[in-house]
Amino acid sequence: MADILQFHRNRAPEPEPDPLWRNVLGPRLRAAREEQGVRLIDVADKAGISPQYLSEIERGRKEPSSEMIAAVTGALGLGLDDLLIGIASDVRRHRPATRPTGPVLLAA
Repeated sequence: MADILQFHRNRAPEPEPDPLWRNVLGPRLRAAREEQGVRLIDVADKAGISPQYLSEIERGRKEPSSEMIAAVTGALGLGLDDLLIGIASDVRRHRPATRPTGPVLLAA
């Protein structure tokens, strides 16, 4: 029997999805902590969480609640606005140039 050949149209590759929140948040928190020269155990103690949990947050293994994020940013003396601006910058850097980065307007 004859082989059947399939021809595929040249399609643009699917855009890579945005990274998970925890995978951007964690490294951003770790960078802020290391920039300040503060030990993980000291930040965890000040935030009222275990060093293991903070380590998992920094490695992107845990999805912390808003309360945990507030506790850690407070322990670092970091404003939530600065954290969010940094995260937005990291996400934009991750996106391919062909993907829109502007605000998305949703119809009410």
